[in-house]
Amino acid sequence: MSWVRKKSLPAIKTITFEDQPCNSLSDLWHTLHSSYNSAKNRPINTGFLNELPQADTLKWPPFFNQEFRDMIAKYSSFSTLGLNYVSWRHLKPLVIDNTCLKKFVCIANACIHLEFWLLHFKTITIVVIPKPNKDLYNMSKSFRSIVFLNTIGKLIEKVISNHLQFHMISNGFLDPNQLGDIRQCSTTDAGIYFTYLIHVRWLKQCYISIIAFNIA
Repeated sequence: MSWVRKKSLPAIKTITFEDQPCNSLSDLWHTLHSSYNSAKNRPINTGFLNELPQADTLKWPPFFNQEFRDMIAKYSSFSTLGLNYVSWRHLKPLVIDNTCLKKFVCIANACIHLEFWLLHFKTITIVVIPKPNKDLYNMSKSFRSIVFLNTIGKLIEKVISNHLQFHMISNGFLDPNQLGDIRQCSTTDAGIYFTYLIHVRWLKQCYISIIAFNIA
């Protein structure tokens, strides 16, 4: 359209991996898989967990209907469809209905009680898109991946995460200085705490200087 400002297209070259060009779909798949799933099947040493002192066993409290309603209200109805072609716009009317909402709550409680996560909640689709403002797109790191999950599973995951955080904070499992990804904690809190540490260190240094001067 004539009234739209013209934009230059990004320079695209063949993606290379380990100094070899990806000239086929299988080569490209191997490159992206190696880049985005490099941690898959990587051995993990969990032996250090046996050295930690064991805390008292606590009972996991059941989920409540209002948790699901409060959680889903935060998300836009115009977000991209999930893997099952269901978006938040489709789920919001369902959580209003008590009968449907009870089904979601039962699934979440069963997952915790049985220690089992449904297979179709773990199935994902990854869409690879170019990162903006790159001069050249010949490496896999010039692209980013977007993961699409089952929307119902995402809802239950978010409720579990919120439930778990409240459970951990109320029982003192988190360090008071942990601010990242904690509800009701923002960069303002981190800034205040950082400023406090600076002032404390400055005052401590002043006291040491005064004591050293008096001794001298």
